Amino acid sequence: MIGIVGAGAFGTALAVALARNGQATTLWARDPEQVRQITGHRRSSRLPDVILPDGVTATNHLADLQGAEAILLSLPMQSLHGFLSGAGSFLDGQPLVACCKGVDLTKLTGPSAILAEDAPASPRAVLTGPSFAADIALGLPTALTLACADLADGMRLQHLLSTPVLRLYLTDDPVGAELGGALKNVIAIAAGITIGAGLGESARAALMTRGYAEMTRLALALGARAETLAGLSGFGDLVLTCTSSQSRNFRYGMALGAGETFDQAVTVEGAATARAVTKLARARGMDLPVTGMVSALIDGHIDLSVAIQTLLSRPLKKE
Repeated sequence: MIGIVGAGAFGTALAVALARNGQATTLWARDPEQVRQITGHRRSSRLPDVILPDGVTATNHLADLQGAEAILLSLPMQSLHGFLSGAGSFLDGQPLVACCKGVDLTKLTGPSAILAEDAPASPRAVLTGPSFAADIALGLPTALTLACADLADGMRLQHLLSTPVLRLYLTDDPVGAELGGALKNVIAIAAGITIGAGLGESARAALMTRGYAEMTRLALALGARAETLAGLSGFGDLVLTCTSSQSRNFRYGMALGAGETFDQAVTVEGAATARAVTKLARARGMDLPVTGMVSALIDGHIDLSVAIQTLLSRPLKKE
């Protein structure tokens, strides 16, 4: 049995994909109404076009996940530490795979450091990469990065969680993988701002390129490897989220650029990550102009015209 914590769109999609491959999955939801909906109707409001396979069992009791071969933590990044701190002994020693993308606002770290602090006895990994929940749930081909510092644990999880259409590629650089997944959300907001403000496709391409350089610069400073950022979890995820309206971060950026309101009920991981990374960069004396611009815009410290002018007036230099 594979346990999945979090019955949002991504966690539910993973449960569907694994169950279709013959894996029994237990999906934990905080809301008892979600459990009743899944159990009684084989439907989830997060994926309304998908019928959940019989292999998916829903629960709101963490004890039902004990003994799982692996537990996937499909939670918002800002909720991960709080959940693990409150989980008590239920998850002790069980293999944990973080499926969240971001940097914690308080700790200024990614999920691997939080897992190491809150679940030191557990084998730990990070699952990230270019993917939309709807694509995974519909059985469309998707490739992800599975990052695990212990390659033996990583290989076991890779074979356990891969399916014929959900391919997991292994790396032993969790810091690089998680930073790619986190930072690309910030750049996706900036790309959305570019399109929403009517600056054009050429400007978006330039923004993505300079944003990728910014991502790589910070990741290397934090101990990641450049080739990880060039892979699925960095470059691959950047391309997807900066070019598709399925991306919540891109849509949020478009709304900012167009001066429109955005649904506050929709989780936009890149907003919190921009704030956290701006703090982190300031503490390290690093210049991250795109991230800083996004953070300042979100918090209302500058307006859009000033942000655009600030980026366009930066000194010319070698690429």
